Amino acid sequence: MKRRLAREYAVQSLYQMEMNETPAEQAVYTVIHEGRDSDEPAPVHEPEDVDFVLSLVKGTSAHIREIDRKLTGYLKGWQLDRLSRVDRQILRLAVYELMYTEGTPQKVILNEAIELAKHFGTEESGKFVNGVLGKLVQDLGKQNS
Repeated sequence: MKRRLAREYAVQSLYQMEMNETPAEQAVYTVIHEGRDSDEPAPVHEPEDVDFVLSLVKGTSAHIREIDRKLTGYLKGWQLDRLSRVDRQILRLAVYELMYTEGTPQKVILNEAIELAKHFGTEESGKFVNGVLGKLVQDLGKQNS
């Protein structure tokens, strides 16, 4: 499974968790195995791929309060609860990766989030996500200097 697909699954799982108050493991399982047309065979994924999706989902939900606090400071003129659920989950996932994981370049995380926003969100979602995360990445760079 490619990392882009893993992030798609993670966003869908986070969305499902918020909508249905579903535990992480159940949300990931449902998205990966049941979120398909019934004529399609169940996808086969390597355990480490599923583990990566689960680590993104669990990590994001474990740090949700800190992530939301951080995001709130970058939502000029917006409130977190007024964002679309999809945009909110994409931003949360990206902030989690930016702040709590290592190994993936910030530029890759930012680009992936923008592509996810374009894929799942509205026409303006990509620009919005880019603006919010761009400023965050800029500030994180200053902190690490």
